[in-house]
Amino acid sequence: MKRKELIKKWLNNNLNTEEQRAFKQLADYNQLLKMDAALKDFKAPEFSTDKTYETLKPNLKSEKTNSNQWLRPLLRIAAILAIGFSIYYYTTSLDTEVGTLIAQQTTIELPDNSTVDLNANSTLTFNDHNWSDNREVKLKGEAFFKVAKGQKFDVITADGIVSVLGTQFNVKQRDAYFQVTCYEGLVGVTYNDNTVKLKPGHTFQIIDGKLLANEKENAAQPNWLRGESSFNSVPLNYVIAEFENQYDFNINTDNIDTSRLFTGSFTHNNLDLALKSVTIPLNLSYSKSGKSILLKRE
Repeated sequence: MKRKELIKKWLNNNLNTEEQRAFKQLADYNQLLKMDAALKDFKAPEFSTDKTYETLKPNLKSEKTNSNQWLRPLLRIAAILAIGFSIYYYTTSLDTEVGTLIAQQTTIELPDNSTVDLNANSTLTFNDHNWSDNREVKLKGEAFFKVAKGQKFDVITADGIVSVLGTQFNVKQRDAYFQVTCYEGLVGVTYNDNTVKLKPGHTFQIIDGKLLANEKENAAQPNWLRGESSFNSVPLNYVIAEFENQYDFNINTDNIDTSRLFTGSFTHNNLDLALKSVTIPLNLSYSKSGKSILLKRE
């Protein structure tokens, strides 16, 4: 469920158990609680027409005997407007946040008809209220973008900023792993105050702070959209991390070298086939127990 819908249901005390858990995972959960408490304290007694009238009464001319009749309604209106403005300002400035769980993907349509395919265990945040003035999204995880033509479009991540006008590209930002691939148009990637321009088929990739060379990409879309994660000379620990994003299992790698490089892919639709695709090329084996998988050397 979108972030704004969760907040609206929360304000109406209409969250079910699953939605309540999702609401507690919002990045600004604590701030929302503080806002709610502040609004609950913002009650009529603070705008008491009787008390305010008594305060102003000495300054009113005695001959205006009917002043109370017009003053009190005005004070009520002022109180209502103050509360209404506070609520309007907060709700219109709310960001929309869409997140996916492990093994889940979703498609998001942005206000300008740009689309975003969000990979598993990822989060996209944007403000549709200000979208016409600022086409900007924040990404944690991985997403494929099809951007409608228009003014500059920015994807902000913890590692860098991706800027385009109208194009198709993929962005992946996970712990110490930052990768941008251009599939159409021209993509600008800003990393450590340096900007690199990517043409279709080219990739910018940083792993553990190191810039890696990449072969030209000939596919029209990233493989994960077709249910497969692919890697080219990537340390095994990042392959395992992505595996855990696609399958709800914990993988134990205590006894193996996870710095070894892996080139290959694994499917998102068959656990055993996926495990074999990763372990066999590296001469590893595996065993399963409940929701845990142990990787072992042959």
